[in-house]
Amino acid sequence: MAVIYAEGVVAHSTAGHGGFHLSADRNAKVHRLLRKDTPWYEEDCEWAIVAISFPDLFTGYERAAADKTIRNTWPDAWEAIHGAKLAEGESWARDRRAFDQRHAADYIVTSAILSVQHPGMTEAVAVVGGDRRSDDDERRFLVPSDEYAGRGRFGFVIDPDRHAEYHGPSSFIGWRGRGDGS
Repeated sequence: MAVIYAEGVVAHSTAGHGGFHLSADRNAKVHRLLRKDTPWYEEDCEWAIVAISFPDLFTGYERAAADKTIRNTWPDAWEAIHGAKLAEGESWARDRRAFDQRHAADYIVTSAILSVQHPGMTEAVAVVGGDRRSDDDERRFLVPSDEYAGRGRFGFVIDPDRHAEYHGPSSFIGWRGRGDGS
């Protein structure tokens, strides 16, 4: 299905995906920090680029949602366009970047399960920086379950002074028999 918003601005929708197609003239009017080399802007986040570029084609609600999407997805571009600095809490991407920088050398939990062997505790698998693509120096820790329940927006940071590294029997099926005494 296609909906023509205006000359050169067409929203396309399929059963699985969609987005906006802009004519070359319209694409040239998109702010240079957000403009793509191709005229296609997907529906998940990039629609917001179209909405802020052509605000007269969108409702007030849509424009507000687009502004929030730009702040959360492309905070550096939002700041440059608006000549303003985003404060902590105003951009998910910026807050995530700050969390990752602050905890780059810390163990961040990548997987957790209530411990059968230690009631009231959560068995947590963690890696430095929380990089799920890496199992370099992957370790298990025991964390009080009530403390783990209050984990932050971007993950739970292991405090080695309070959270004991754990080498005993595991509640993780995949961890059994890894040669660490479990």
